[in-house]
Amino acid sequence: MLKLTSLPSIIVGMQTLRVNPLRTMLSTLGIIIGVASLVAILALGDGLEQFSREQIEFTTDLQTVIITTRTTERLNGVIVRRSDYAVLTREHAEALRAELSDMATTMLTLRGSAPVRLPGDTVRYAALIAGTLANVPDFLEFTMEEGRFFGRDEVQGDRPVVVLSNRLAAALAADGEGGPLPGSTIVIRERSYEIIGILEQAGNAETPIAYVPVTGAAALLAQDPPRTPTLMVKARHIEDVQAVEERARAWLDEHVGTADDHFTIATSTGRLAQAQQGILVFKLVMGAITGIAILVGGIGVMNVLLASVTERTREIGIRKSTGASRRDILVQFLAESVAISGVGSGIGVITGLTGAFVITAVIRQITEAPVYAAFTWGTVFVAGIVAVFVGIVFGTYPARRAAKLSPIEAIRHE
Repeated sequence: MLKLTSLPSIIVGMQTLRVNPLRTMLSTLGIIIGVASLVAILALGDGLEQFSREQIEFTTDLQTVIITTRTTERLNGVIVRRSDYAVLTREHAEALRAELSDMATTMLTLRGSAPVRLPGDTVRYAALIAGTLANVPDFLEFTMEEGRFFGRDEVQGDRPVVVLSNRLAAALAADGEGGPLPGSTIVIRERSYEIIGILEQAGNAETPIAYVPVTGAAALLAQDPPRTPTLMVKARHIEDVQAVEERARAWLDEHVGTADDHFTIATSTGRLAQAQQGILVFKLVMGAITGIAILVGGIGVMNVLLASVTERTREIGIRKSTGASRRDILVQFLAESVAISGVGSGIGVITGLTGAFVITAVIRQITEAPVYAAFTWGTVFVAGIVAVFVGIVFGTYPARRAAKLSPIEAIRHE
């Protein structure tokens, strides 16, 4: 830690920089370029990581823990069907939802495929049939285009109601007169269902799906062997996924059966970890490349300070002859070096962030991908560390050279 006696030496160093503003500016140029490149890379990397996280979350239910029944087992290398397996029910889903109400919600779904047609029509369409609970719109963040989703009473009473995806409604509309509307009916496996809602379109790759109450889905999708429902537990925050998984596993052990023996519990957090690892590698590689520019900038600072030591040899001699110690001279030149690096880093941070936001704006304009640069205080912290590091490392040799000058020889220097 610097003592108060070093303060005059620091002040002298700052005043010297003001005397030669052009030299100071030129000596900071390399630092500005290097730090700007580093900050731009970090900001772009943070933005790409956030974009990747959003895309993975959108496509893989990143916050969801998926619990499925183990209906088979491997014996002597052969997969055989189990006769004693646990079947998850609506009551299980509601009880687990109450258990995890502080950090997650649950949904039970039973899926299969079945032909769908309009009444009196012979043309059938293949559709995914999803038996679910009433909380699907909140769980999957659906938006209704027309009508509504079925309620809890309709699930408990196994009412013959259905909600169609936009793609399935459009396919039926192409064949029918005006298409299905809330209040009309469709036929699924020869059973009539009243259409009560149509979902908004979720993209060009949307699957044709018909949502029905889960209570009657087992009979509707009957097959041998029978299908088993899947229990989905959605954490409110990505950071809670592991805790939710552990609490769900403990609840299953206590109320249903040994989780590891009866169920398969899966999450998608591994894909996020892979994306984060890829972004980290990108940051490290590009950071190493931009480090070359910072190295060049540091060498420039050292050359300027060496020239300054030569020009100010008599000044150094006079200061030492009037009582300045080696340490005072060393601190003076180190202060100049750190100041030059600090100013360059400050300008570099602003330049790098500006460049990163401009680059992402161009990317959005060309690709229409929602990629944005991300500002974090960690980036500013890294820039500050770089400034101090470069100032000390590349200022040490000129400072030590100045501090070692003999006062008599320095005064006699021409």
